[in-house]
Amino acid sequence: GEERGYNQHPDSPPTGTMAVPPAYSDLGKSAKDIFSKGFGYGILKLDVKTKSQSGVEFTTSGSNNTDTGRSGGHLETKYKMKDLGLTFNQKWNTDNILTTEITLEDQLANGLKLGLDTSFVPNTGKKSAKLKTSYKRDFVNVGCDLDFDMAGPTVHTAAVLGFEGWLAGYQMAFDTAKSKLVKNNFALGYKTGDFQLHTSVNDGTEFGGSIYQKVNSNLETAVNLAWTAGSNNTRFGLGAKYQLDKDASLSAKVNNACLVGVGYTQTLRPGVKLTLSALIDGKNVNAGGHKIGLGFELEA
Repeated sequence: GEERGYNQHPDSPPTGTMAVPPAYSDLGKSAKDIFSKGFGYGILKLDVKTKSQSGVEFTTSGSNNTDTGRSGGHLETKYKMKDLGLTFNQKWNTDNILTTEITLEDQLANGLKLGLDTSFVPNTGKKSAKLKTSYKRDFVNVGCDLDFDMAGPTVHTAAVLGFEGWLAGYQMAFDTAKSKLVKNNFALGYKTGDFQLHTSVNDGTEFGGSIYQKVNSNLETAVNLAWTAGSNNTRFGLGAKYQLDKDASLSAKVNNACLVGVGYTQTLRPGVKLTLSALIDGKNVNAGGHKIGLGFELEA
């Protein structure tokens, strides 16, 4: 799965009072995963992960959008120098974007992570760079990214405080070229081993919340709510994931627009995973327009 770096996994129960809280982007992640993982309708996708004897990790993926017929893919290589705390990550995709990321962890100070992320588009000659920093310790997880631009850099900062299961976070982005705050988000939540509550306010206009509960070892459920200031429409959804056995799981979700998503994930053998998913419009069952998806993952 995706490497988590310094961030404690959101599903990890708190130990004692509170260990390292998750990053701001990971707040409410358990509920988000219920509504996203195991679904991929409208897309045919193949993922292949391999590792060389020298320790270089390769990730190759290809996908086809069944609605537009557009195909795409990307190649990623990752190499870790554990003795020096360095990670080199290079990516290329079919949009012809080249990305290189160098990360230094736990060297200058325990809990400190530094990264330089650069991208280059050969067709246009466009270049970009981002300096990433994060620091975590008990009760605190903070980060600051500097996105360089010819007109002026954009500063992204975020902080999460945690104590005895309670989490409070703030995220902002400041455009120095326009001297304008372009992002201003707050979040508050509560987390135990089998229950998570998350609420957020984005730019003072977008309000959201989610509840996640692990009912038992096989069943996980989630509810999410969203509301935009100036609108009378409240958006909500219900989702669940049921582990049929150690190799198979079933996911389902429905929202207030009567869109029903179902997904089935089967591990055919170690390192080989198949995902089937579908989206059904409950208001127009006979009219068509439903979507299906197929995903295939290989890991060696």
